[in-house]
Amino acid sequence: MGAILRHPRQAWAAGLATALFVLSLLLAVQPVRAAELELPVPRLTIYPGDVIGDDLIMERAFIARTVARSTIHEAREALIGKVARRTLLPGQPIPINGVRDPYVVTQGKNALVVFEAGGLTITTNAMALQNGGIGDLVTLRNIDSGTIIKGTVAPDGTVRLAGP
Repeated sequence: MGAILRHPRQAWAAGLATALFVLSLLLAVQPVRAAELELPVPRLTIYPGDVIGDDLIMERAFIARTVARSTIHEAREALIGKVARRTLLPGQPIPINGVRDPYVVTQGKNALVVFEAGGLTITTNAMALQNGGIGDLVTLRNIDSGTIIKGTVAPDGTVRLAGP
């Protein structure tokens, strides 16, 4: 098995052609970029009880496969006006259970209680014994009688009692 001997210029030209071919292959292959996901994150630390405003949120890119999308908020609009349940750190995705709707009924404050049955409507004031948002069942104390009652918080801020 003999080696094929070439003229030095031919060997140099063949080596150059091979190098250019390899380089063209390397340049033709585009690196695969991981899919990115833009998520709302706090600009600065948000503490429990703070209302989230538009100025406290910014967008940040994350690699999609590194984020558990079912456990975090993906829409900035869904966060505005919510209240932080726990400390939210800057630059970190906001967990779904990290925010809540603001309370409509506040513990220790008077709330208007409405009872409706048929054409009868009774309204009175009662002191809330716990906080509650829209749709929450809250406990209240009737100011006049001291009776403990339970009702559902309505969107207008009243507490509705169920009829018989």
